[in-house]
Amino acid sequence: MADNATHHYISSFFLVGIPGLQDFHCWIGIPVCLLFSLTLLGNSIIIITIKLEPSLHQPMYFFLGMLAMNDMALASSTAPKILGIFWLDAHWIDFDICLAQLYFIHIFCIIESALLVAMAFDRYVAICIPLQYTTLLTTTMVMKMGLANVVRAIFLVLPGPFLIRRLPYYTKYVINHAYCEHMAVVKLASANTHVNRTYGISVAFSVMVLDLGLIATSYLKILQAVFWLSSQHARSKALGTCAAHVCTILVSYTPALFSFLTHRIGKKVPPSVHIIFASLYLLVPPTVNPLVYGVKTKQIRDRVTGLFFPNKKVSENENL
Repeated sequence: MADNATHHYISSFFLVGIPGLQDFHCWIGIPVCLLFSLTLLGNSIIIITIKLEPSLHQPMYFFLGMLAMNDMALASSTAPKILGIFWLDAHWIDFDICLAQLYFIHIFCIIESALLVAMAFDRYVAICIPLQYTTLLTTTMVMKMGLANVVRAIFLVLPGPFLIRRLPYYTKYVINHAYCEHMAVVKLASANTHVNRTYGISVAFSVMVLDLGLIATSYLKILQAVFWLSSQHARSKALGTCAAHVCTILVSYTPALFSFLTHRIGKKVPPSVHIIFASLYLLVPPTVNPLVYGVKTKQIRDRVTGLFFPNKKVSENENL
């Protein structure tokens, strides 16, 4: 009997939530629910606005629409389960569902990063080689770039669940996290996890280095082109078109870098702090992105105002 118990594979995991803050889960769930609601509302408005307004059928806004759809998917892959833990004490999650959540979270994160690269490339072409903008970034090319981003994410993340599947899980089933995160699940295995750890670090590091490198290269080229402009107004206008994208990069990568580093080298960082930042990384950027683009991008701001306040738009046109 002891031998059978020792070699009994577990079929589900127990998600703790935020260790040490279990008594406050009910209250922490309120901002999580608010962020999730704002994510769905804000990104839906962005998608509908781009779809209904013909003047926004341009590469920059197509990428923004893709980002909005990905943000909704990313938040939806985590927030419902987190709220279930915080409000309904729904801590248990089936092994296969856990792997599916893990898989989709990482896919959407990699797609998010790739879309930020694509948007940086869009700004580079628009500012550095504007005469080639319409020939380089056609609708077909934008769709191909979007598809390539999805395919890259699928193949990079695909080995993860299979590598976890081959590991034996006998006794440890408690995940000190609010959702199924790759390394948190790997640590529970009753076997050597060197391959899984190497794979996880390699994918995260390669994606971050490659994508941040491409974004940095694009903006170096953009800054060089902008400083060659003779007019101060032209410089301000060129840099202004990049403001929303730069804000999105900072919002997306800052918590991601912190979460990645604390999980692997921040031994003295309390688990609750790491889990809060890991959750913010998945919930805050999808909420903030539509707000940033709504405020910073005049075309989006004007179209949203026109959709919700058509009388105001009409009166403004009459005054003109």
